[in-house]
Amino acid sequence: MNGAESLVRTLVNGGVDTCFTNPGTSEMQFVAAADRVPEMRCVLCLFEGVASGAADGYARMTGTPAATLLHLGVGLGNAISNFHNAFRANVPIVNIVGDHATWHRKHDAPLGSHIEAYARPISGWVRTVESALDMPEAAHAAIEASLGPPGQIATLITPADCTWDESDEPMTDPVLFRGFRSVDERIIEGAAAALRSGQPAALLMSNFALRTKGLDLASRIANKSGARVICDTFNPRLERGAGRAPIERMPYFAEQAIQSLAGIKHLIVVGTKAPVGFFAYPGLPSEIAPPDCKVHVLARVDENIIDALKRLAAAIGADKVAPTLQELKRPPLPAGELNPESVARSLAALMPEHSIISDEGVSAGLPLLPFTAGAPPHDWLFGTGGSVGQGLPVGTGAAVACPDRRVICLQADGSGMYTVQALWTQARESLNVTNVIYKNNAYRILAIEHERVGGGKPGPKATDLFALDNPDIDWIRLAGSMGVPARRAATAEEFSAALAWSLEEEGPTLVEAAIVQHDMSAA
Repeated sequence: MNGAESLVRTLVNGGVDTCFTNPGTSEMQFVAAADRVPEMRCVLCLFEGVASGAADGYARMTGTPAATLLHLGVGLGNAISNFHNAFRANVPIVNIVGDHATWHRKHDAPLGSHIEAYARPISGWVRTVESALDMPEAAHAAIEASLGPPGQIATLITPADCTWDESDEPMTDPVLFRGFRSVDERIIEGAAAALRSGQPAALLMSNFALRTKGLDLASRIANKSGARVICDTFNPRLERGAGRAPIERMPYFAEQAIQSLAGIKHLIVVGTKAPVGFFAYPGLPSEIAPPDCKVHVLARVDENIIDALKRLAAAIGADKVAPTLQELKRPPLPAGELNPESVARSLAALMPEHSIISDEGVSAGLPLLPFTAGAPPHDWLFGTGGSVGQGLPVGTGAAVACPDRRVICLQADGSGMYTVQALWTQARESLNVTNVIYKNNAYRILAIEHERVGGGKPGPKATDLFALDNPDIDWIRLAGSMGVPARRAATAEEFSAALAWSLEEEGPTLVEAAIVQHDMSAA
């Protein structure tokens, strides 16, 4: 058995049975081994950024790692943008990157690069295999490392000779999960004292705190203490909708975020960090919380968040208090102009129970959460690291992970072009994905930010740099060329009809929503 087959079999034995791939010459032994290991599902992606984003979406929905298979440093370089988002989402991924043979690396071949240097900023664990005999142990260690806690990208660099040389048998040892650390009782009591103080308080939550159990506990705490419950602007996964405890979302724009926390004296941070602005702006502070607000870190992302919330609830007597749960409340279908609000209304009215929403609507996505709050229970996946081009890939990975659930990708047209190749993978894998493209023919968010950083109203050159209509991008033809049936909508009625059609279809579909966006300068 060669190193590649031992690697693949060790991955499967450790529960990693899905690999999002874009291989090259140095990875051909892995490809050959996959033919001998039927338990490994290989999903071809036409761009490495789709592979890394899909592995992110898969991990968000399963809590377990998929593998990625990338070609040398250049392949990893193409994947880094969505690995950045996955890194910020704290998800487990086993990232396998091929390399030149150990004895060939010194010759500085054209594709030679410092792969470890590329990998370290987005990885929590990096290792280069130096012998085929080390391959099974290294693969097993990568799986364990990916699980953290918290989840992280574990990058395993596999020189070509280490994949074709003879190796040891694959490892079958159980993969050990170290478990989340328990929060010290003094931390619990400090947060409880803040809630008992009678001063305005808020819980700021993310990560596992935003699953149903964490939201339930936070709602009990809020109902007992009067504290507000807020989530970060961008979160890996938020379980929401009817039957679940609702939560406020921190506004994206710094001015609104600062105003939303005005008057808060105690901010209890759960599974995240104290909030800062997404960018720096002239005349605005970096820190969002008021200067006189005391920040209490209840549980870090690598600590047992649910246990900490449970103990905090008990400490203030909230464990016997009922939570507030969202009622089912669908809006009527909209009529007239097709704009971000009418898209949100149609989605709330039609989305199936247990939908998975991959949200990269950017400026067009602002009305989505308020209108969908009362929809049937669903999961919302956000862009965690701010690197655009993740919406379609994350949705693709989520659909691979959850084939029995409808995935809805809400995708801005500009950022959608970064990783449009995901549509091809959706068609190839027959994934049940509804892709909604917000087509406003512009990088709309950049026009907004141009003013907010002090650039004033965009002039002719700036306006041209933000425009996507010369030439016009035809998403219907683009989707059709990759095997995805598509329809165009220009009114609210047309969009509702197209969305209903898409949600009933088997396999991937696309709806191009030709939206109208009005002035957002006040946002």
